[in-house]
Amino acid sequence: MEEYRLPQRAYHTIRLAIRDLILPPGKALLEREISETLQMSRTPVREALVRLEMEGVVRLVPRRGFIVEPIEKEDLKEVYEIIKTLDGLAIEMATANATDEELDRLEAIIEEQQVTLKNENLKQWSFLDDLFHATIVEYANNKRLSAVIDSFADQSYRARLFTIKERPIPTRSIIEHKAIVSCMRAKDEKAASILIQSHRIRAQKEILEVLDKITHTEIIKN
Repeated sequence: MEEYRLPQRAYHTIRLAIRDLILPPGKALLEREISETLQMSRTPVREALVRLEMEGVVRLVPRRGFIVEPIEKEDLKEVYEIIKTLDGLAIEMATANATDEELDRLEAIIEEQQVTLKNENLKQWSFLDDLFHATIVEYANNKRLSAVIDSFADQSYRARLFTIKERPIPTRSIIEHKAIVSCMRAKDEKAASILIQSHRIRAQKEILEVLDKITHTEIIKN
């Protein structure tokens, strides 16, 4: 049984390390080092990396091995287009389903975000931002929709975390989060859907602008 669990453990560990930028974009992934760190053989590590390659998280480069996929503008545009559309669908379902207690939980997350901003803890703010959106998807009570959104969520989270220090302080996001919850309390599914999609569009624009600046800076350096 353990031999079946090891590839899964390796997969989740590497995936989270990439998501949280512990393994940054472009980082070479050495199977031997990872297997030593995880205290397992190279076989389950290799299986995990192949699975991550299929999901577009890592890339196999000839004569170099696996590397963490860079954050590419065109890829990110596609990811955000999908997430924006599916978020709009999820929040319509969530608005119909959510109880007052569940909406209170969303407001509690927003309050925590405000505290993290005061403390200038942008990494924790990013975690809470991800939690806010994931909680709305959870309230939709649709496992298949949740699975599809989850398959793209890591890529958008990684991009947000990668650019967060170069973007404007996210006070506007908190205002938008509050407006989204207000629409959900009013059971206005369409308004909630429009708000969350415009929220995603604005975030995408900010992230892409930062990526442009980073790319331009790297070109000048080279």
